[in-house]
Amino acid sequence: MAALYDFEGRWRVARQIEDRHEGRMGRFEGVVTFAPDGEGLICREAGELTFEGGTPFAASRTYLWRQGETGIEVHFEDGRFFHRIGTDQAPVADHWCDPDDYRVAYDFTLWPDWRAVWTVTGPRKDYTMVSDYMRIAP
Repeated sequence: MAALYDFEGRWRVARQIEDRHEGRMGRFEGVVTFAPDGEGLICREAGELTFEGGTPFAASRTYLWRQGETGIEVHFEDGRFFHRIGTDQAPVADHWCDPDDYRVAYDFTLWPDWRAVWTVTGPRKDYTMVSDYMRIAP
């Protein structure tokens, strides 16, 4: 598993979304930048999201990545804890956001390329999101 600052730099992200609840597929393509912010890394993602039959639109999000005692801690932009990336080569984590269950499996076996697979279920959510990351620049 890579250390926190091994992520610093720019990454291309390609994401496939299988939305079983809505019965449609989506795709996101963009760039993720991990930059030092004095406490760890700030992760900014920006790109274009398209769902089948829909118009492409700009999409972005920001997370805070911090070094924890047992791995990398990922926080929402407002500082709330989201999940922890453990130290094993293929860590898994989950996050309960009532009433939805978010589960992620990371794969760093082909580092510096890596993957995150999210499975989200709940009363109004049922989707899988596969994100592949490839380094653009350190």
